[in-house]
Amino acid sequence: MDTNLADLLARAAEQEPAKTALSEASDGRTITWAQLDDLASRVAQGLSSRGLVAGYRVMIALTNRIEFVAAYLGVLRAHMVAVPVNPRAVTGELLRMLVDSGSRLVVVDATTADVVRAAVLGVGDALAAGTGAAAAQTGPRVVTVGTPAQQGEHSFEELVAEPPRPVPARRDPEALAVLLYTSGTSGRPRAAMLSHRALLANIEQVASVQPPMIMGRDVVLGVLPLFHVYGLNAVLGQVLRQHARLVLVDRFDPDGVLDIVEDEAVSVLPVAPAVFARWRDVPSLGERFGPVRLVLSGSAPLAPEVVDEFTAVTGVAVHQGYGLTEAAPVVTSTLCSKEPTARSVGAALPGIRLRLVDDRGDEPEGGDAGEIVVAGDNLFSGYWPDGADGPDAEGWFATGDVGYLDPGGDLYLVDRVKELVIVSGFNVYPSEVEEVITELDEVAEAAVIGVADDQSGEAVAAYVRPVDPGEDAAELADAVRRHCAARLARFKQPSVVEVVAALPHTVTGKVQKGRLRATERRRGLGLLEE
Repeated sequence: MDTNLADLLARAAEQEPAKTALSEASDGRTITWAQLDDLASRVAQGLSSRGLVAGYRVMIALTNRIEFVAAYLGVLRAHMVAVPVNPRAVTGELLRMLVDSGSRLVVVDATTADVVRAAVLGVGDALAAGTGAAAAQTGPRVVTVGTPAQQGEHSFEELVAEPPRPVPARRDPEALAVLLYTSGTSGRPRAAMLSHRALLANIEQVASVQPPMIMGRDVVLGVLPLFHVYGLNAVLGQVLRQHARLVLVDRFDPDGVLDIVEDEAVSVLPVAPAVFARWRDVPSLGERFGPVRLVLSGSAPLAPEVVDEFTAVTGVAVHQGYGLTEAAPVVTSTLCSKEPTARSVGAALPGIRLRLVDDRGDEPEGGDAGEIVVAGDNLFSGYWPDGADGPDAEGWFATGDVGYLDPGGDLYLVDRVKELVIVSGFNVYPSEVEEVITELDEVAEAAVIGVADDQSGEAVAAYVRPVDPGEDAAELADAVRRHCAARLARFKQPSVVEVVAALPHTVTGKVQKGRLRATERRRGLGLLEE
């Protein structure tokens, strides 16, 4: 029985050593299963030789490339903990995650090197101020991929130069494997603790679905970012399990991705919902999907009319699913539905249980909607560092999402209890954006909500109340945008900044975001004057 996710790589290398495992669309680099197995072992050896031991955290700040996969699997093989992060994160975000996770080493590439270096410089000061987990006061070490190492750093080539030695066996499926930053139940990013047990359980749950999502003969598009749980475990995990081939793509370009699909004979396309709107205007779209047998959509709901339109044009089925980081991530799929519809996100995978509860914790009456509660071996171990707010004593985890179940067991998403905004499949936490905006001295109060967007599904809208009622609204809005551009990743930055004289509040002082959402809905319907 596998107890470490890297065991899947060892099996693939043993059974199909010469088969291509990964290829990079940008430069045509490829690596076989045997070569990837050796590279991951060299990563594990290099980390151990530099004094890192089991349980230490290693941050991976890389774009989609072969070294990401090798670093990830090497960290796990060494019984350490991988901390994949968004390579487009800005310095402040990376600093907070470095301090919070206590990462001892960071692997970077040309995209991330400068911002990571700036964040590393701030780690010592942040730790001295008592704002994070214990770590080396000097800050984590840096390993560079495809970009020159600076003084005190090491290149990836140096890291993997030493021939690997056998890693002592440690058969503990509950050992922590990955920290992934998500909202949890607090509305602020927290690191979900995913064990080897959780990751492997979800891989097996997905693999048991019939017809299969991914098979050994498939060529899978790897455009979903590997730092996101969808790309990391739902896609890469299945590629490892099935010995398929993954074509790594760093950025989504509507036409360029379709060129890759044709050139590489891609058969399975796992994508985020936002891509369908961007494909809509591509000429001769149906002709571009010749090799494709299956499109998988997840991370956010997809409008039924979009599914129907896409299938009518391409003849390719789109199967949706529902998941969350805390579930490693897949919970449902329309491939599990008795009678799939474009309006549902499917039925629970084998080995996963679903139920709905009302605000008293009881089953809703008369088929009403309720909060989605999940149980299964794929669930996380709580939030870093102490396992807080994980599954209850009976193994159930309240997701914060609202839905209803039809008689056949299909799940339909209705709303979110949490105020999460999902932009192109990525989570944006309003409280985080609000904190950044209110760093400006000119801002007295800020409220952030999600608004509909044709391209990204949702976009971030910020309502801002100035300290000085006479403040020039246009100048303040520009200042907010500039500050957010410096402090937040692009997808978290507000696309709408409204300067208002006052924000609506409840009697307890909480901003009534429902009223703000109603305003934006009216704006979208053209009922408000600009």
